[in-house]
Amino acid sequence: MRAPATGSRLAALMLGWLAGVALQLQERSLQPFAFYAAIVAAGALALLCGRRWRQAGWGLAALATMGAMLAGFGVTGGQASLRLDDQLTAALEGQDLVVTGVVASLPQPGPNGLRFRFALDPAARRVGDAVGLPERIALGWDSGFHEDAALSQPQRELRAGQRWRFTVRLRRPHGNLNPHGFDYELQLFEQGLRATGYVRDAPPPQLLAEAAGFPVERLRQRVRDGVYAAVPDRRAAGVLAALAVGDQGAIEREDWERFRNTGVAHLMSISGLHITMFAWLAGLGLGAVWRRSRRAMLALPASSAAAWGGLAAATAYAVFSGWGVPSQRTIWMLATVCLLRSAGLRWPWLLVLLAAATVVTALDPWALTQPGFWLSFAAVGLLMASAMTRPAPAEPASEPAEPGWRGRLLRARAATGAGMRTQLVATLGLTPLTLVFFQQVSLVGLLANLVAIPVVTLLVTPLALLGTLASPLWLLGGAAVQALDAFLALLGALPGAVRVVPVAPLWAQLAGLLAAALAIAPLPWRARLLAFPLVLGLLLPPRELPAEGRFDVLAADVGQGTAVLIRTRGHVLLFDAGPQYSRESDAGQRVLVPLLRARGDGAVDLLVLSHRDLDHVGGAKAVLGALAVEALSSSLETGHPLAALAKRATRCEAGQRWTWDGVEFAVLRPLAEDYERNLKPNAMSCVIRVAGAERSVLLTGDIEREQEAQLVAAQGSGLRSDVLVAPHHGSKTSSSALLLDAVRPSVVVVQAGYRNRFGHPPAEVLARYRERGIRIVDSPGCGAWSWPAGAAADGATCQRDMARRYWHAAAAPAEP
Repeated sequence: MRAPATGSRLAALMLGWLAGVALQLQERSLQPFAFYAAIVAAGALALLCGRRWRQAGWGLAALATMGAMLAGFGVTGGQASLRLDDQLTAALEGQDLVVTGVVASLPQPGPNGLRFRFALDPAARRVGDAVGLPERIALGWDSGFHEDAALSQPQRELRAGQRWRFTVRLRRPHGNLNPHGFDYELQLFEQGLRATGYVRDAPPPQLLAEAAGFPVERLRQRVRDGVYAAVPDRRAAGVLAALAVGDQGAIEREDWERFRNTGVAHLMSISGLHITMFAWLAGLGLGAVWRRSRRAMLALPASSAAAWGGLAAATAYAVFSGWGVPSQRTIWMLATVCLLRSAGLRWPWLLVLLAAATVVTALDPWALTQPGFWLSFAAVGLLMASAMTRPAPAEPASEPAEPGWRGRLLRARAATGAGMRTQLVATLGLTPLTLVFFQQVSLVGLLANLVAIPVVTLLVTPLALLGTLASPLWLLGGAAVQALDAFLALLGALPGAVRVVPVAPLWAQLAGLLAAALAIAPLPWRARLLAFPLVLGLLLPPRELPAEGRFDVLAADVGQGTAVLIRTRGHVLLFDAGPQYSRESDAGQRVLVPLLRARGDGAVDLLVLSHRDLDHVGGAKAVLGALAVEALSSSLETGHPLAALAKRATRCEAGQRWTWDGVEFAVLRPLAEDYERNLKPNAMSCVIRVAGAERSVLLTGDIEREQEAQLVAAQGSGLRSDVLVAPHHGSKTSSSALLLDAVRPSVVVVQAGYRNRFGHPPAEVLARYRERGIRIVDSPGCGAWSWPAGAAADGATCQRDMARRYWHAAAAPAEP
């Protein structure tokens, strides 16, 4: 049997490694470290046995590939085990702890205070005789939630590299888990942050040393402070700070939204494009200088000096800009290419990409879970493939270039045409991948990038960096940012500037990626036309909707708050909109709008806000602003600002009834006369019962015992429901025995925050549920709770169980 060629052997080994890494990332829980060590040993043995595959053929080649896969699996598992071991001891959660350490990152100012990473001193990590605290933690230092809250004097003094003594309260990493949502726990795990918490003001924090470490971070903060001091426009200064020192938090949320809608968000943070451009420019400059020295040319060819010098400069830039994960990936990719070139290896572009991906995943295996990994490698691959298939110039190479202004004009036209072709290839090739990951694509992105790429990479970014030497250059950079921002605002305001689609099934995603490959491949145009039908499943994905008379339920994981989605065949009801997390962040923007769009629910027929408390209406403004909400029903007082944002606003009253697609909705509270009484907000909660052909749900807001008793007296057995959304998040003032005996639910859904300060749900309430055999589902242990149409109550699913990976907090039952 003929042995595989060298390129095929190397590709097989690297693909085997990547497959092993990808397989390990699917583990729901980790094995002991010794298990992964044994897997690595088995992989090494298989590689040794297969080392003679050049002579032995495909059999031993397969064995060697299997060895590479085992090595990738074992190495990744071993790294994960070591990282998971560096965690907060469970008994220390919520305790007051005195810790000493160094501020390890740029403090991020926000509306409610500061956020920063803190590297603990080795002695501070020990609690008794054991290490109870992780090496690095993420801390918040709040200034207050009210509008006029300001930083205190100690907070204003906080700088990167300082040593402080804080009293903190910590908890293990825990985030909200929703279908198609952001995985906060994965982000913390990849960054090596194994606890989060906040600084307590009593006893007062103590500054122990001004410069105790992290010199690069101190320099970055001086530069960021200089940018803000030099540029009056804070929004323009934020973009310059992001491009100079990698401070993405400096860009306002509204600006990020505009950048995403116009398809240029990748330019506004330190990405592979910036690092590669910096390496290219540095290599060009160094190569030009190198060629002027005969001695230098004899010692090292100018091409090698330019390549390694560009890599060194790019590495310095990546470190200075925060050494983020995208920058790391790019540096490892460039280093791999430089090493191959220096070794005299001229590998095919696909093999080069595989080698770079292998190096990246060896150092950061969790990069495979990030959209940026796939987008950056796909972009490079598309450009390499495009360059390989580009037709050669029609003119002979020996023909001299035309002199004078005509020649310069021709060269400029050729360069512009090449740039437009490159951007077109990148846009067409990456659009399906963008739809797969983000379910939206900017239809004005091609035009926006044609302007933004040269402006940002050749003008704004150089000015942001050179401003460290001459601060007036930051003013010029700020003016360029303002001009670009005005252009992007015009594009973003065009009708249909953004195309948003639901999440497509796997077959449609694969077909869409194949369509991208066909669109840019060097094939006859008739073959390329096949891309259009292939991409339709991605642009217009099929949706599974409930049948007539049925509905599905999704209790979103929004933390300490309520948000429940009810969907019939042709209508959507959103009951409450979750909490406001800070003055710039809420459940609507972070959870509900992305969730509804991913499900294909771009319009909400009725938004019900049960009462005015912020944990129920905090996300309503974002929902009303981002989605087509046909009507708002609430118990909000007349003149409430949210009512003015709705197309049609009414108040909910007992007796209101309607039917959607064979599903009946009945409002049970509040009574009409309750609006004339001086009741507290909880007592005014809207209560709605939803009943279909085979199931029913009772949505209760924050009613308490008195309202529960009134409800039972008025409705009696009419309250009987399969699922009860726990009143007032399972508070001890609610879920009375009287209500539970009337409703007789088989499942109670408790929407509460992880380790919330109210203690919801308390032991006595949980005991009442268990006495009646009610299954308890709580948000911290379940994540989003989904009850598809047609499934029995025990056929509902928890997102924390469905998407379970070893970096997620355990799905523990609800306990006090």
